[in-house]
Amino acid sequence: MSLPHAILTALLEKKSSGLELTRRFDRSIGYFWSATHQQIYRELGRLEADGLIRALPSEQPARGQKKSYEVLPAGRAELARWTSASQDPKPHRDALLLRLRAAAVVGTAGLEADLRRHLELHERQLAEYEEIEERDFPPGRDGAEVRLRHLVLRAGIDLETFWTQWLRRALADFAELPDGGPAEQA
Repeated sequence: MSLPHAILTALLEKKSSGLELTRRFDRSIGYFWSATHQQIYRELGRLEADGLIRALPSEQPARGQKKSYEVLPAGRAELARWTSASQDPKPHRDALLLRLRAAAVVGTAGLEADLRRHLELHERQLAEYEEIEERDFPPGRDGAEVRLRHLVLRAGIDLETFWTQWLRRALADFAELPDGGPAEQA
């Protein structure tokens, strides 16, 4: 996924200013595609220059007034083209997994505490996702748009569930390691 497509999606859902987009990224899209305020504004400029979005005319001209944007037909066509295109999954890169691999040769000092910290972070994120699910997706809401948004949230819930289960297993394995881990035994 790319930032321009995330912005086009958000603007098709609701015409917004750059600040409103930033807030929406913080609350929803940012869970799976993050962007800074500066990145969003830079991309809005590119999308506007490419003729994919336009700033809506303001009712009262005023200096420093926030601009709201809408998607033009070319932007909708680009998003539809991108949505229908095939894309291979990206390889997973995670520094924690690499650090565990390195611990096999240099020892495990400090890793158990960090595994516990990661577990706490993933448990917190899982609880937040479950709260969003309960609040925003009650039984009976069944339209296509709702189902697709819920599917995205379910991906987050399932990933956090995976990480919490895996981290608990890793901590159980750590408890069975001799002090210092493999490198200290050599």
